[in-house]
Amino acid sequence: MEIHKPSRRAFLKHTAIAGTGVLLIPGMKPLTAFGKQEDTRLRDKKILFVYGGWKGHEPELCRDLFVPWLESEGAKVTESPSLEIYANKTLMKDMDLIIQVVTQSTLEKEQEKGLLEAVEGGVGLAGWHGGLGDSFRQNVKFQFMVGGQWVAHPGGVIDYEVNITNKNDGVTKGLADFKMHSEKYYMHVDPNIKVLATTTFNAGYASLIDGATMPVVWKKMYGKGRVFNSSLGHVASDFKVPEALEIMKRGIRWAGMSKYKPTPEWLEPVYPGRS
Repeated sequence: MEIHKPSRRAFLKHTAIAGTGVLLIPGMKPLTAFGKQEDTRLRDKKILFVYGGWKGHEPELCRDLFVPWLESEGAKVTESPSLEIYANKTLMKDMDLIIQVVTQSTLEKEQEKGLLEAVEGGVGLAGWHGGLGDSFRQNVKFQFMVGGQWVAHPGGVIDYEVNITNKNDGVTKGLADFKMHSEKYYMHVDPNIKVLATTTFNAGYASLIDGATMPVVWKKMYGKGRVFNSSLGHVASDFKVPEALEIMKRGIRWAGMSKYKPTPEWLEPVYPGRS
């Protein structure tokens, strides 16, 4: 099982951290426009950052982008390019949060069991795009935990709009609708996730989904563990969009508090069911 720290030299090629702990990416404005104040929720939290799988989603660059930010927030980060670490029950139970950036891989039985048990027991889980929403196509228990699974991105990399639908939640409060030039994920989703942002499809690339509204950002619970997913972030440079990065940072902070906050009221079904 390989665990290592990223090269800070490699990180500095892509990003820098200001003295205030604000994450900066070349070509992106500092994220002070959202009324930022010091946030201490990740201080001393034990975070497992697991990365790998399909190289097209740039797992190493994403590691080099997010790990230094996590450390600047005071988190204690363990990195692993191997899924074998999920079978280490002692380590998994000791974590506060798992961040996963692994696309199109295979989760073995003991690895899956270790991950699911950790989250169900109160360890948070956060991720983005295919790193969480298209990780293990054969592991339906994992998909059930995440709350969704990628099935298509009609048109490939295209221009589209993300609409903030929950303006009161801490992850999206104060943010406005914004534009992306990236893959626009069409997913099969759990109708009971707490949806924070959506996008709408048209007939331009697939007539059968014309007018379909698709969740982009959501929260859910799996047992005692908080789960946060964003379908944004096809490549690391997608986080040059300030809102995409801010949403991910806030979602990570939220998911990292599973063991320290009461279970939130998250059930917001799309379908009202029987009265």
